Amino acid sequence: MLNLYNSLTQKIEPFKPSKDMQVKMYTCGPSTYLQPHIGNYRTFLFEDILQRYIEYLGHKVTRLITLTDVEDKAIVQAKKENLTIEELTKKNEAIFFQDFKLLKIKTPDYSIRASSAVDQAAKLITQLLDKGYAYWYIHNGAKNVYFEPLKFKGFGKLAHLDMCKWPKKKRRFHLDTYPGTPWNQGDFIVWDGCKQGGVCYETPIGSGRPAWNIQDAAIVTKHLGFTIDVACGGIDNLVRHHDYTLAIAESVSGEQFSRYWLHGGHLLLNGKKMSKSAGNVIYPNDVLAKGFSGEHLRFFFTYGLYRQKLNFTFERLTQTSEKLDSFKNMVKDLQLDKSGNSVVETSVLSRRLISSFENCMNNDLDVKTAFESLYEIISELQKKRESLSLKDKQNVKNDLHRINSVLQCIL
Repeated sequence: MLNLYNSLTQKIEPFKPSKDMQVKMYTCGPSTYLQPHIGNYRTFLFEDILQRYIEYLGHKVTRLITLTDVEDKAIVQAKKENLTIEELTKKNEAIFFQDFKLLKIKTPDYSIRASSAVDQAAKLITQLLDKGYAYWYIHNGAKNVYFEPLKFKGFGKLAHLDMCKWPKKKRRFHLDTYPGTPWNQGDFIVWDGCKQGGVCYETPIGSGRPAWNIQDAAIVTKHLGFTIDVACGGIDNLVRHHDYTLAIAESVSGEQFSRYWLHGGHLLLNGKKMSKSAGNVIYPNDVLAKGFSGEHLRFFFTYGLYRQKLNFTFERLTQTSEKLDSFKNMVKDLQLDKSGNSVVETSVLSRRLISSFENCMNNDLDVKTAFESLYEIISELQKKRESLSLKDKQNVKNDLHRINSVLQCIL
């Protein structure tokens, strides 16, 4: 059975979807005001491995990814580049999905822009107002809506906040996002009332736009409903973002939003956190320009425990790429050999590929140990290839193809 670390409970738990063999999965996508960097793709790749392995186990996965195309940062960047917000975000979105193909990330069933879920955001806000979780407040001439975390029982349960330390004095946070990792201890904005020079939509609750804090909740509930099986994102989403999404959805429905929450660790660049705001980023094309392939990059990002920090250097990328190439060469050499005298020892060894792979992957997607076990088995088989029957070689080929439906880089 697949066992996954659930951020909500801080435990490794057996994975049991709410409906047998049907899995609804929400993955937090990019803010498309800028081109995504390789740190973003580390997260998207662990989510791809998760989806592919759940499907490998026989489940049908319906996956949604959110695209943040309307927010404070997009408005500023569009003016900077002298583009409309739509022109800016669609340009970066196109690059994003090109990189998906390069890295062999499966295209989600739903890739939804926040601008397409304004109607649902307005509906959610109406219900939050009616239930007393949110309220109107005029700030700088704009009629905004704010969510009160203290009204929602269990707020902060995903990030495991100590709500005893939450200030009792009323405070409001007016921006979509704030730099750094501190928690905004106060009420957060969910609706930006229309103001001069702003982006405005006409809705039943008035003219304005949904703040970033409600956009994912609107997108997911519109397309997947109020209960899903898995929610994923980077570890940075545990500060503010995912607890906001959870609180909004559960305040409206009264039901558990997601049974499992998974978060990937940061990608460091030469030992330092990579971020757009810090300006220390590199992109997939920068890696390709140095002679590496999309498969090399995919392998580097997935060769390790997804919850741990990963330090990117070109030296380390070279090492993992050589290991992957060595594996692929052994497989090719094994398949080219035409001798075939069945020996029990090699026949048993060849049948260990699937069981060894699954044992490791069922342990919270331990791709590194899974690959190491595959490498060891293939190495032994390659040395004893003259003892392998043609049937055993075909079985090895079939098993590796099945395994590659998840890893996408070993053949």
